[in-house]
Amino acid sequence: MTKKEFIEKYAEKTGLGKKDATRHFETFLSIVEDSLTSGDNVQFIGWGTFETKTTKERMGRNPKTGEEILIPTKQVVKFKAGKLLAEKVNG
Repeated sequence: MTKKEFIEKYAEKTGLGKKDATRHFETFLSIVEDSLTSGDNVQFIGWGTFETKTTKERMGRNPKTGEEILIPTKQVVKFKAGKLLAEKVNG
């Protein structure tokens, strides 16, 4: 499902116009992004948790040249499905 398809379905389910549905969705994403960039987790009980993790610095290889390169540490976003969501997905 694309962002556009999601917004259309959200507008349909809530009875909002596409413009308002887009504003709601953009606000939701903004809040999640702000929380994650400030180091906070975003947890929806039963549905799932968004959190940031720090990867370790490691050695890798350039696939074209085979040259070893140092891959620096970085922040990544992880999502862990909650129990209720996992049960629904698995039927």
